[in-house]
Amino acid sequence: MSAADRGARVVVRDVRRTHPGGIVALDGVSLALEPGEFVALTGPSGSGKTSLLSIVGALDRPTQGTVEVDGLAVSGGGERARYHREVVGFVFQHHELLGHLSASANVQLPLIGAGLGRRERRGRAGALLAEVGLREREDELAGRLSGGERQRVAIARALANDPSLLLADEPTGSLDSDSARRVLDLLEDVRRRRGMTLLVVTYDLSIADHADRVLQLRDGRLVADGSAQKLRAAEQLGA
Repeated sequence: MSAADRGARVVVRDVRRTHPGGIVALDGVSLALEPGEFVALTGPSGSGKTSLLSIVGALDRPTQGTVEVDGLAVSGGGERARYHREVVGFVFQHHELLGHLSASANVQLPLIGAGLGRRERRGRAGALLAEVGLREREDELAGRLSGGERQRVAIARALANDPSLLLADEPTGSLDSDSARRVLDLLEDVRRRRGMTLLVVTYDLSIADHADRVLQLRDGRLVADGSAQKLRAAEQLGA
């Protein structure tokens, strides 16, 4: 099996998400992500990007439609626990680490329910922190790390259960340009080496330049699907 074959295939069919008060976050979105593909999800604020990411990650349920990941139905709720445990990893904009725990302890959190002993969990966390260039910081409290370091710990934590699908919501949004570049380079590197499918929500088309494909949402609908260069050309023509 090649590295690319390890990535998940994601199929979203006619997904609609309506919130109380009749607010439509997603309006009939259909798309597919191929195994090992790096896809950027763009669009203005309020376009439905985070809503779609949450539904693909089974953090929320669609009002209508389905999501399948490698044939596993994740939109209904019955397979959520296994999906979160075995298939998908998350990287959030503000890392969501526990500041009073060490970098190692934060990375170990997803492993607690995996049946691993304490020594094995610590060893795996150390290897993951080494993979993101932070082995020497494994005993440092997360609250004392820099923003870029915290996001790298968050990536290590997302990789703890060896996911085939990695979802990232504005992973560089709160970082300075140098730290953002390092985090993006790291995401690209681990995606290539591990063969994961990577879906990244971003406002920044310079980040989307690195993706294999760019999806653009507007008002809850998928309005463009192509390269960042193609989307820029279309925007210039419409200006």
